[in-house]
Amino acid sequence: MIFVPSLQHGDVSVRSIRVRDARPLRKLLTDNRAWLEKWEATIPGYSVLPPVGDIIRSLLRLARQNHAAPFIIEHDGEIVGQITVSGLSFGSLSSGSIGYWISQHRAGRGITPTAVALVVDWCFTGLGIHRIEICIRPENVSSLRIVRKLGMRYEGLRRRYIHIDGDWRDHFCFAVTIDEVPGGLLARLTRGTANESLADIPEVDRIAARTPIR
Repeated sequence: MIFVPSLQHGDVSVRSIRVRDARPLRKLLTDNRAWLEKWEATIPGYSVLPPVGDIIRSLLRLARQNHAAPFIIEHDGEIVGQITVSGLSFGSLSSGSIGYWISQHRAGRGITPTAVALVVDWCFTGLGIHRIEICIRPENVSSLRIVRKLGMRYEGLRRRYIHIDGDWRDHFCFAVTIDEVPGGLLARLTRGTANESLADIPEVDRIAARTPIR
């Protein structure tokens, strides 16, 4: 079973998600529906997602099976979003994928990059993971800014990769390995020494992402 810790830097903290978080998360998701729905993962063939409580229990079950690490993001002690490490694999692959969301009224304050850096560093030092990736829709400008701030390396375009907002969507993939951040991702972020050009997306991939697959 994966033990999900509490981590903090300044006024930003992350902690394990709990079943009793269902009510505040449900309110946050409802209040931010218009802000989040175009980036929200969906299930093919279903127009409505499972209840928040069921999603939390599913995430906790995946944590018990060593497949995921689900966190709540807090700012000044208030729940403002969620971050999950999913698809965890150990051994020769030793990797995982991070997904996140934050409420609109807290976006743009540096909360999400800090939360991501906290979780990535824990994956490297606490879980012994070697590589973490983040996949982002080409239209999600806010998330693309986050991987630039973190200096994550662009790896390529994944066509029709994840079911989002009712259809299969293209994603740009970014990654970082422990070898690339020997001092930790959070330290690089706080020092402002990230090489943002690592996240540059080739124009050929931008064009491809705007071109439907025939």
